[in-house]
Amino acid sequence: MQKWQLQEAKAKFSELVKQTKAAPQSITLRGEPVAVVVSIAKYKQLTKPKKSLFDMLRSAPESLTDLDLPSRKDARFRNIEL
Repeated sequence: MQKWQLQEAKAKFSELVKQTKAAPQSITLRGEPVAVVVSIAKYKQLTKPKKSLFDMLRSAPESLTDLDLPSRKDARFRNIEL
C-alpha cells in the first residue's frame, strides 16, 4: 500500500485515484494514517452483504444424496498422542 501525505494527496488526487486500481492508497496527516482510498470494485467487495446462516441452511440440498462428499475410504487418519 502506497502512503501519501495529505498535502501530496490533494495536489496529485487524480494520480492517487488511478493508483487505487493496483492497490489501496493510504493517506497520512502529520505522519499518522488517517484514511485509505480504495477502488470501487474493492469497496463493493468489502460492503457486499454476507449471507446469513439461515439463508445458507435454507439453500442447502434437501437430501444428503445430493451432496458431493468424498468417500470415507480416502480418509486419512493420524495418531494423536495423549
